[in-house]
Amino acid sequence: MLSETQSAPFAPCPAPFNMAAHVLRHADSLPDKVALAVLGLAGAERCSYARLKAAVLGTGTGFLRAGLSPGDRVLMRLGNTVEFPVAYLGALAVGLVPVPTSSQLTAKEVAEIIDTVQPRLILRAQEVACPDTALPMLGLSELDDMYALPPASFEMGDPDRPGYIIFTSGTSGVPRAVVHAHRAIWARQMMVDGWYGLRQDDRMMHAGAFNWTYTLGTGLMDPWTAGATALIPKAGIAPQQLPLLMKRHDATIFAAAPGVFRKMLAGQLPNLPRLRHALSAGEKLSETVRQDWQAATGTAIHEAFGMSECSTFISASPDRPAAPGTLGRPQAGRRVTILGEDGPVPRGQDGVIAVHRDDPGLMLGYFGARDATAARMREAWFLTGDQGRMSETGDITYLGRADDMMNAGGFRVSPLEVEAVLNTHPGITQSAVTEIEVKRDARLIMAFYTGPRALDLDDLHGFAAARLASYKQPRGFFHLDALPTGANGKLLRRALRPIYEDLHGQA
Repeated sequence: MLSETQSAPFAPCPAPFNMAAHVLRHADSLPDKVALAVLGLAGAERCSYARLKAAVLGTGTGFLRAGLSPGDRVLMRLGNTVEFPVAYLGALAVGLVPVPTSSQLTAKEVAEIIDTVQPRLILRAQEVACPDTALPMLGLSELDDMYALPPASFEMGDPDRPGYIIFTSGTSGVPRAVVHAHRAIWARQMMVDGWYGLRQDDRMMHAGAFNWTYTLGTGLMDPWTAGATALIPKAGIAPQQLPLLMKRHDATIFAAAPGVFRKMLAGQLPNLPRLRHALSAGEKLSETVRQDWQAATGTAIHEAFGMSECSTFISASPDRPAAPGTLGRPQAGRRVTILGEDGPVPRGQDGVIAVHRDDPGLMLGYFGARDATAARMREAWFLTGDQGRMSETGDITYLGRADDMMNAGGFRVSPLEVEAVLNTHPGITQSAVTEIEVKRDARLIMAFYTGPRALDLDDLHGFAAARLASYKQPRGFFHLDALPTGANGKLLRRALRPIYEDLHGQA
């Protein structure tokens, strides 16, 4: 049997369609229900569905009054505040194309994004880095004032039209602008049963920041689409404090990146009687963390695999737990395969995980990069670049990234992107970066470089901090006489770990 699922296709997205209207579809029938609670140690700030919808549509009116038209792109340079999702939905509601970005990006990185997507407007919190530009900007106070404006009408249209753009590091080392259609939110319904087990009476708590795409989707858009309540910790809440908030606010589902679970387990977890299960995505979950969480809470962590270009499409769920050592199975409605050089491989053989080009959650393409988009396709399949193996029962084992992609706190980072920056340092001849497991279940980005002499570590850290978002910055720098290469002169990143171990005197 070949490694290919033949699931019946998911119901087509209705037309006309608007992503924000779909997300807020329960607002009129559940006006007084709490849609969002922002949790602090001393209390919570709550927002009802009626208030949320009014803020979103008032913001849409504000954008139109600012002279924007459907199809215009809006760059979001906002912090971990509620203005982020409201502005995001407000833009979508009136047909604009929001471009959410991490607040950790440097001004130089943002300048490159501006050059790529050519936004008409920038939404900016003062504390968030942004280059000098002649583009018009709106700040937090101006966004807040829009909430009271008369409501805009939802701009309904083709579900295949561009909805939003997110950035991801690609195999070329150049961050790619991923264009998603409005229908992407419709496709996420396959995750409700295939991963979340989400119900309208759930209280979904996500550990991430408002401006992280994992939080934006799993922590906010999906619970609101289901009519559930989203619980988001305030900025500055440490992972060790999250269990207390989960208990106080009756979280029934908890979602986080694996590193957050690991930090939470370092302390004593309270009894969490309302918690039904937890969700993990962003990077591979270790079996030790999974087992330790089960022992500490009596609940399972259901893992999902996906990517910026297609969100998550392989997962376990409460109704379909993963087989030991696997990610789970493709969600119902997905067509997934394991590809070899000549097409889908027999079950039990290794290959590249690929999703069918007709998946309703698959991106429209990379903005302004048609060749890069085409390069990710092989006939009817979109290549993830990740290796996997499908069992006879359809469960998929994750075998690692075929393209050396790193994962820093849930963010996918290309080593080529980091190396391209480090190689501009006047004292560095060549650099190589990779993930190193410095202790059990803890992986950090480490940099190795050649040059006339070893450089000052403070200088290197400062150089990286000025040019790279914090999650992309190496945590260690090691001077070498030569970088490891193969017979053809190609850099061997897999040989960097033994070098690291020798430098640290490890076995």
